[in-house]
Amino acid sequence: MKCEHCTRKECSKKTKTDDQENASVEVPSPAQENGEKGEFHKLADAKIFLSDCLACDSCVTAEEGVQVSQQNAKDFFRVLNLNKKCDTSKHKVLAVSVCPHSLPYFAAKFSLSVPDASRRLCGFLKSLAGSVHSTTRARRSCEPGLDKLILPLSEKAPGVHYVFDMTIAADFSILESQKEFVRRYHQHSEEEPTLPMLTSACPGWVRYAERVLGHPITPHLCTAKSPQQIMGSLVKDYFARRQNLSPDKIFHVIVAPCYDKKLEALREDVPTALHSSRGADCVLTSGEIVQIMEQSDLSVKDAAVDTLFGDQKEEEVRCHDGTSSDGYLAHIFRHAAKELFNEDVGAVTYRTLRNKDFREVTLEKNGEVLLRFAAAYGFRNIQNVVLKLKKGKFPYHFVEVLACAGGCLSGRGQAHTEDGRVDRALLRQMEGVCAATPAQPPETSAQVQGLYQEWLGGADSPTVQAALHTAYQGPGQPASSRDIKW
Repeated sequence: MKCEHCTRKECSKKTKTDDQENASVEVPSPAQENGEKGEFHKLADAKIFLSDCLACDSCVTAEEGVQVSQQNAKDFFRVLNLNKKCDTSKHKVLAVSVCPHSLPYFAAKFSLSVPDASRRLCGFLKSLAGSVHSTTRARRSCEPGLDKLILPLSEKAPGVHYVFDMTIAADFSILESQKEFVRRYHQHSEEEPTLPMLTSACPGWVRYAERVLGHPITPHLCTAKSPQQIMGSLVKDYFARRQNLSPDKIFHVIVAPCYDKKLEALREDVPTALHSSRGADCVLTSGEIVQIMEQSDLSVKDAAVDTLFGDQKEEEVRCHDGTSSDGYLAHIFRHAAKELFNEDVGAVTYRTLRNKDFREVTLEKNGEVLLRFAAAYGFRNIQNVVLKLKKGKFPYHFVEVLACAGGCLSGRGQAHTEDGRVDRALLRQMEGVCAATPAQPPETSAQVQGLYQEWLGGADSPTVQAALHTAYQGPGQPASSRDIKW
């Protein structure tokens, strides 16, 4: 098979036929695999379509294909079932982190507000394995004398133990990106260009840049880790230590809007900075979760989302300034305007250029352009950015780059119909509920500022670089001919 947007004439894998193009990798549930008919026997099996890979111009290796096939509900159900067994040595603490752009999808699908959708999703995940008391009694009868050892787990429903909102991880990523842009601006020169800075939160774009483009593109990628990578560190490092847990005792699931997040979980540098365990053990798309919800017969009671601090009350669900993205452009633009030119920017005004997915923002004073930012979504726009950058004819200081046309809300894991088309009616609903969710600048988050001190030892400590930043690999020499046809 080849990636959907692959532009190479030849491929290391077999060329897919028309029948294969829409084939899927079916993953049997634990009940099917073990011949069991348990609580999950009615839940849908996950399917990963071959057309869902956005890493264009680069084929997924056979090994990666196997690993991606494991990033689905099978592993999730396996851990749920293990937690119902008597052998507590194999039990895991199940933690689920939900991407901010998945919540509008759940809200639109179930005709709820974003806060209500968050509570409904949380309640469903925590109800997956039955009641607290029955499971606790079963475990006690199996292994008498272990009451004290299992008490921390038995206090919460043995379905999913914790459900987190990943907005806090996006806060960290944006704040680190803001500081990096200002630093790059001061260091930039014609001899050693550090601008433009290109965002690195989208795994489809990063994969394309690393595997295909290499130099001179990868040095322009922002080194701040993506929200998914940072959330992995928060859960497997900070939260694990706070709960006196070994990181490998936590099974961390990410709920995300696109399939590229599954590939991101396989990155070799994803293991947390201070531990060897992988930050995300499993990635499920929003669509996969909804499929499970729709085909289950569980009685669900809404529940509040947990916090990483454990002892704090639920905070109001919030978002960043950017309906289709995490708002990197808007937040970095305002920060740079203030830090570099002492200009206060209120509402960010976008100007559409080539198409609705390529927009520009400028800061001007006395007829002079001080800052020129752009948002480029979809691989056609990305390719134009890359070509101009290579030719040295690129006028922008910063570009927010996303692989999905339309941005993160349009991710293939949630906003597409069964035949692969964008569900525009659903997307409009999602945009509406997202716009109604209050936006909050990451600088104003007291939790983030507290974590900088408690977790990392200060915003400028050496630990910050290890925990919140990464480095990028390249293919060595970029391909000389890619037969690009857009």
